[in-house]
Amino acid sequence: MNFKFIALIPAVILGGCVGRQSVLDPAGRDATTLLTLFTVMLVGLVVLWIAVNGMMLFFNKLSPRAYDEAAARKLIVGGGIVFPTVVIAALLAWGLSIMPDQRAPGDGLRIEVMGEQWWWRVAYWPEGAETPIVSANEIRLPVGARTEFTLNSAYVIHSFWIPALGGKMDMFPGRDTMISLEPTEAGIFRGQCAEFCGASHAQMAFEVVTLEQADFDAWLTAEAADAVVPESAVALRGAEVFQTQGCGACHAIRGTPAVGQVGPDLTHVGSRESLGAGILEPTIENIAAWIAHTDDLKPEVEMPAYDNMNADDLMALATYLKGLK
Repeated sequence: MNFKFIALIPAVILGGCVGRQSVLDPAGRDATTLLTLFTVMLVGLVVLWIAVNGMMLFFNKLSPRAYDEAAARKLIVGGGIVFPTVVIAALLAWGLSIMPDQRAPGDGLRIEVMGEQWWWRVAYWPEGAETPIVSANEIRLPVGARTEFTLNSAYVIHSFWIPALGGKMDMFPGRDTMISLEPTEAGIFRGQCAEFCGASHAQMAFEVVTLEQADFDAWLTAEAADAVVPESAVALRGAEVFQTQGCGACHAIRGTPAVGQVGPDLTHVGSRESLGAGILEPTIENIAAWIAHTDDLKPEVEMPAYDNMNADDLMALATYLKGLK
């Protein structure tokens, strides 16, 4: 027997309990509540399973003997019906009592998220704001504050899920749903669409950055600003390529003539933690690869691949986009 292999099994199993996309490694008040719910339910059901099956083992194998009808009826009704019903009812009542907290109102900030094909349209509404701060494919949240999400979908059903911060909420075309989350620690986590939505469902993810309140306020102020003006010759050339290739028909870059609303807002795309809705690191090389081979990297995505662009223009465009911070 390979004991080294056996010794590795617990390490592999426990390795799946931590990480930035694990429900067993919570970083938010709601995720902690759900983990507590899971743990209590699991313990209760294990106790129930052991009790019921223990009785069956005891009376059938360890102490088999004849029982009169009255004693047998009490054993079956009490141990097989009343006891499981009481335990399950208690667990259910307690579980339902804590679930309304998952829909508690926010502390002021509201975020609208629209599920697209296959990416995320994001709009921040600070308290009292008349216009939103638009972003895409990334969500940033303040630690210690409850943020309310309004969710919708453009075409099909999606499901909004940040495992380390809270539970899932479905997104329906033409219908708003709501969830609220309260991070308890700063970090970078991963969200995912949890409802099969088409060819690139598995590649419809997003990064979630939780920040201390002061850092979040500074980021939100910067996010509301127009795009930075390119300074290097390569970036300036990339800005020209962006215009001549017609990218502004689909994408918006605030402070420029690009005002497209079809695709993600690119005003600060260079500052995001991922590219292509969570599938690539946002390097210049990956941005160039995304532009040239979009359909290969994300099947059936609506953005066309610009594989006919010459290498110099492609790298200049990627350099310009990476500089939008």
